Amino acid sequence: MKSRAGRPAVLMDVAVLAGVSTMTVSRVLNAPERVRAETRARVLAAVKELDYRPNQAARQLVTGRSGVLGVVSIDTTLYGPASTLYCIEQAARHAGYNVSIASLPSLSRRSMEEGVQRLRAQAVDGVIIVAPHESAADGLRHLPPEMPVVAVDAGDDIPVPVAKVDQRAGAARATRHLLSLGHETVWHVAGPADWLDANGRIEGWREVLEPAGRPVPEILRGDWSARSGYQLGHRLSADPAVTAVFVANDQMALGVLRALREAGRRVPEDVSVAGFDDVPEAAYFWPPLTTVRQDFGEVGRYAFHMLLDRMAGAEPEARRLVEPELIVRESTAARH
Repeated sequence: MKSRAGRPAVLMDVAVLAGVSTMTVSRVLNAPERVRAETRARVLAAVKELDYRPNQAARQLVTGRSGVLGVVSIDTTLYGPASTLYCIEQAARHAGYNVSIASLPSLSRRSMEEGVQRLRAQAVDGVIIVAPHESAADGLRHLPPEMPVVAVDAGDDIPVPVAKVDQRAGAARATRHLLSLGHETVWHVAGPADWLDANGRIEGWREVLEPAGRPVPEILRGDWSARSGYQLGHRLSADPAVTAVFVANDQMALGVLRALREAGRRVPEDVSVAGFDDVPEAAYFWPPLTTVRQDFGEVGRYAFHMLLDRMAGAEPEARRLVEPELIVRESTAARH
C-alpha cells in the first residue's frame, strides 16, 4: 500500500498512521526492546499496512549500522540446527533486521574464521554462530575482538555469550520418567561423539542412573539418522533385559521403534521408548512418541537480544539456558 499521495510510504506516514512520533517509529525499527509492547505492535501494524520499506542506505548513515546480522551455521538439514537457524532469522526479521547466512561444511577454526570474514565483508552489525560441535570451541576463542558475537548451542568454556537448551535437564527428565514407570534401568542410544548436545544428553542420563544406584548400560552411538537407530534397535531387541530406552533424538527413535516391532518386542508393553526434540511427526509415530521438546523459538529470541546488547556496548549474561519440556505419549508405560 502506498501513502495517500500515491508515493511509496516514508517514515512520517508510518508515524501519522500509528499516532506516534517519527523518533518512536525509528526506535521500533532499530531498537524494539526500548519501546512498550503496545506501542511497538501499533507501529508494526502501520508498517505492514503501508508496506513501508526502510531506506537501508539512509539508515546506515544515521545509525552507523547496516541493519544486517550474520549467522554462521553448519550446512545441515538436521531438525535441531535447522529449527534454531529459522528461529534466529525470524526474531531478527521481526525486529527489522535482514539476515545473511554463511553455511559451513564444518566448524573448524579455519572454516569459522572464513565464514566470519565473509560476513564482515558484507558490513554486518553482529554475528550469531550456531556451534553444536566440540570442534567449534577453538574457532570461537579466536574471533575478531571488535565484532559483536553470540553463540548458540556452544560449550561453556568460551569467551562468548551463549544461548542454548539445557540438554542435561531434558535428558534427566526423560530418564526419571522411565525409572518412575518401574524400569530397573534405562538404555541409551546417543548421538555422535563430537556433538555437544549428544554429550549433554549422556550426562543427564547418567546423572540420574548413578545416584539412584541403577546399572549404567553401555552407550550405543548413532549418527542422528533413523537408519542408525534401526541398526542399534536390532541390538537392543536381542537383549531381553532391555525394557526402557532413551534415544537422543526422534529420528533415531523412529528407527528403534521399527526394529523392536520387527523383533516382536511390543512398545510400550515390552519396551518403553523416549526420544528427544519433539519433531512435528513425533505425535504420529506408532505408538506416538514420548519425547523432550526444545523451545528453539526461545533460544533464537535470547540469542538475538543478547547480540543487540553486545552491539550496543553492553555485556549480556554469559549463559542463558532454556528449559526443555517432557511430552509424555503412548510409547512409554509402566513395566509389565
